[in-house]
Amino acid sequence: MKSWQMMLAAVGLVLCSCGRDTRPALHVYNWSDYMNPDILAQFEKENTCRVVLDNYDSNEAMYAKIKAGATGYDLIFPSSYMVSIMNQQGMIQPIDHSKIPNIQYIDPDFLHLTEDPEMHHSVPYMVSVTGLAYNKTRIPDAVASWNMLNREELAGRITLLDDMREVIGAALKTKGYSLNTTNEAELTEAVEVIREWKKHIAKFEADEYQQGIASEEFLLCQGYNGDVMQIMAENDNIGFLLPKEGASISSDDMVIPADAREVDLAHQFINFIHRPDISAANMEYVYYYSPNTEAVKLVGEELRSNPTVFLSKEDMQRCEIIKDLGESNRLYARLWDGIKSE
Repeated sequence: MKSWQMMLAAVGLVLCSCGRDTRPALHVYNWSDYMNPDILAQFEKENTCRVVLDNYDSNEAMYAKIKAGATGYDLIFPSSYMVSIMNQQGMIQPIDHSKIPNIQYIDPDFLHLTEDPEMHHSVPYMVSVTGLAYNKTRIPDAVASWNMLNREELAGRITLLDDMREVIGAALKTKGYSLNTTNEAELTEAVEVIREWKKHIAKFEADEYQQGIASEEFLLCQGYNGDVMQIMAENDNIGFLLPKEGASISSDDMVIPADAREVDLAHQFINFIHRPDISAANMEYVYYYSPNTEAVKLVGEELRSNPTVFLSKEDMQRCEIIKDLGESNRLYARLWDGIKSE
């Protein structure tokens, strides 16, 4: 090769490398609208890295994708019962506490909401409660009950979450049963309840119900308290009901997949998320409760006094944790497939 050709080749290589972002990338798989984008940008700046974010709308959808062979993720945010399943199947790796000094701020009183209270392979992220979002103007006589889903005058304007444990769990609570029951007779009764609900719903929806109820396309939606609070902050016509029969409460946790490439960066991110100022800023944005003892002191009084986010003791007592049911998970999946296919 002639000298001038070698020079052009060298220049080309330099130009190519200049156009390529060579910073390490942390690939995160999380629920939609579940993290303050400003803190992602701050983490990138402080750690000279990129954060690549993908979203899912249910634990089962996330699990199915990973189980089918999807790779490349460094951090995932499943609910605690799904953490248990993933751990049993060798899908996630242990957490190195020495790399997460901010783990000291995790509220020990909330670790009972997880299936990994020693934080061996997961670290709590946020606590969520499931209830009903409703249009206060269009449903002035709303009551805090799952039986709202039977109202014929709302037919076609109702949505249920596309999530088997949440929907079956709500039906079980309506009948006075545990949302973790494995009793087939109780589950059969719950399926009949859902069949009646299904006559009135527009669809099963876990990702776009917020926009739907904000625009009045839907008037009543099963949803997560933080998601609904995000709409309530902008629309005074929207309210949230915690059904008197009881509801689910769960801890969404941070886990590192077994095949993660950026393990150290994932630990840095978990530590960053639980830095009190960051955790507080995240709570203020997503309207979910972070079990971080110091962060709670930093959020504004308006949020701290909000009963939809900071539940009262009475409301907490009406809530039940979704648990991993082992072999009975297949029973729920079979029932759910039947419900969806009818």
